Amino acid sequence: MTLKDLRVGDRARVAGFLEGGGAYRRKLLSMGLTPGAEISVTRVAPMGDPVEIRVRGFALSVRRDEAEVLSVEKL
Repeated sequence: MTLKDLRVGDRARVAGFLEGGGAYRRKLLSMGLTPGAEISVTRVAPMGDPVEIRVRGFALSVRRDEAEVLSVEKL
């Protein structure tokens, strides 16, 4: 499952990154989305892009194409 598949109110744990996301992977890691981090989806823009999540106590907006790279386990 990827971050893109989650809905508002869902909680998940970062499992890792999918293949082919080299540049996005480094960007997401630097923003605190490391394996094992817990996230929750707080908002989704009306057109579906971007998605706002809470991770490590702060809000973070992630574009849909970046969300496709992030593998998560739903809690």
